[in-house]
Amino acid sequence: MNCFKRVEGLIDATSVEAIDNARVLLDQFKGKSETVAQAIDDFLLDFMTLLFVVEATRERFHNPARRWRAPD
Repeated sequence: MNCFKRVEGLIDATSVEAIDNARVLLDQFKGKSETVAQAIDDFLLDFMTLLFVVEATRERFHNPARRWRAPD
């Protein structure tokens, strides 16, 4: 279970290095079955997509939030 907690931490990190680290951590399960291997591949693809979306939209997300002020 420690492996999964580390992967969860990598998801929160959302960095390119996190993808490589997740791949290394999950590779230990790949030989177990074809279903597990497919699930790992799907997860990594989703993780890379999430990272791309976060990186591509980070500025557009943060800038409006910084400009917003609470009403007086």
